[in-house]
Amino acid sequence: MFLWATGVRSCYDEGKRTAETLTMDYHRGANLEVRIARIFNTYGPRMCIDDGRVVSNFVAQALRKEPLTVYGDGKQTRSFQYVSDLVEGLMRLMEGDHIGPFNLGNPGEFTMLELAKVVQDTIDPNARIEFRENTQDDPHKRKPDITKAKEQLGWEPKIALRDGLPLMVTDFRKRIFGDQDSAATATQGQ
Repeated sequence: MFLWATGVRSCYDEGKRTAETLTMDYHRGANLEVRIARIFNTYGPRMCIDDGRVVSNFVAQALRKEPLTVYGDGKQTRSFQYVSDLVEGLMRLMEGDHIGPFNLGNPGEFTMLELAKVVQDTIDPNARIEFRENTQDDPHKRKPDITKAKEQLGWEPKIALRDGLPLMVTDFRKRIFGDQDSAATATQGQ
C-alpha cells in the first residue's frame, strides 16, 4: 500500500512531481524550451525571519534568546546550501542546453542537533535546545545527489554552512534589533 500519495506532506510532494510532469509535457507537446531544478534547503540573508524553515527558525530563536526547537530526536538529517551557490547553479542550468532535472543542493549532511550546535557556536553557546514531538511524515534523511549537476553543469556548492551562516545571522540581527542595535550585538557569540 502506498502512503506517499495520501500522507500529510503528499500535496507538497505530489505538487512537485506534477509540476515536473507538466513541464515535460509542454516541452514535448509544444516544443517549449524548459529547465527543471530540484532545489534543496537554501538559507542566507533576506530570508523571511519567521518562515518556518529550520535554519531561519534556529537563527531567529537564538537571537531572541528563545530555545531552539528540535522536533523528534534530532537525528534526522538535512543538507543546507547558501543562496549564492543556488543562484550559480540556476544560472548554469538556464544558460546551458540540458533540461534536467538537476538536484541543486549541498550534499553536506547535518543532523538537526548538529545544525543547532552550529547555530549555538555562531550566535550563543548558551542557547537551550527544546525537544518537541516530531511532525507526521517527517523524512529521516534529505541529501541531494548532485552528480548530474557536477557532470553536466560543472556546478557544485562552494560555501560551507559554518561560513555562510554568519552572513545570515548578521542580516537577521539587523532586521530583528534594528540597525542601531546590530553594531553593538554583532560581535556577541562570535
